[in-house]
Amino acid sequence: MKRILWMVLMNLWYAPYGLFRLLRMAAHPERYTLEERFALIKQIDNRAIRGGRVEIDAHGLENLPKENGYILYPNHQGMFDVLAILQVMKQPVSVVMKKELADIPFLKQVFACIDALSLDRDDPRQGMRVILQVAENVRQGRNYILFAEGTRSRNGNRLLDFKGGSFKCATKAKCPVVPVALIDSYKAFDTGSIARQKVQVHFLEPILCEEYAGLKTTELAALVRSRIEAKIAEVEAAQEVA
Repeated sequence: MKRILWMVLMNLWYAPYGLFRLLRMAAHPERYTLEERFALIKQIDNRAIRGGRVEIDAHGLENLPKENGYILYPNHQGMFDVLAILQVMKQPVSVVMKKELADIPFLKQVFACIDALSLDRDDPRQGMRVILQVAENVRQGRNYILFAEGTRSRNGNRLLDFKGGSFKCATKAKCPVVPVALIDSYKAFDTGSIARQKVQVHFLEPILCEEYAGLKTTELAALVRSRIEAKIAEVEAAQEVA
């Protein structure tokens, strides 16, 4: 919370202008292209991150598919995760969020601008509708962020189990699956500090449809989790040596 307040304070001069544009685009998203709306969200995101004294250290951007229509599967550490990923993305990307976030002021407008979809984890039928919608959107060239852990890990860089159901979107769309390793993202908002922080975002090699075609969704989930876990362990080992 302290860092969020600091982000606001450091952008007081920009906030009225940014908020005005956000509200206008969110109220009438059909009047603007996805690229225009995404550019605004990135601008707000960049200013917040800089004002909040956080540095995003991105690796593996060359691994992102050149053609649109893929799903990013990051580990989930906290509220800052989406901000970190959005800051370094060059292509528009949306997100599947839990329904509890859908009506929070400001977040509601941000999600409207990037065409986010809300998921009710207590309603299997609604969940299946979201899965089918994401799959259809991805087939049409949209990109998504989907957190397969379902909830944030509260143990630093350690991962929870990845849920196989989260990968039904990818298997139905037959799209590339991109594992994303987030390192130290939890330190931005969950430590109660405003000290400078560096958050690492590692885009790993995509897993193509032909590579996972014979796997169950639970097996694909375990594969993605293992690759993210291996990357985190590799980075942490290198840091210990340094």
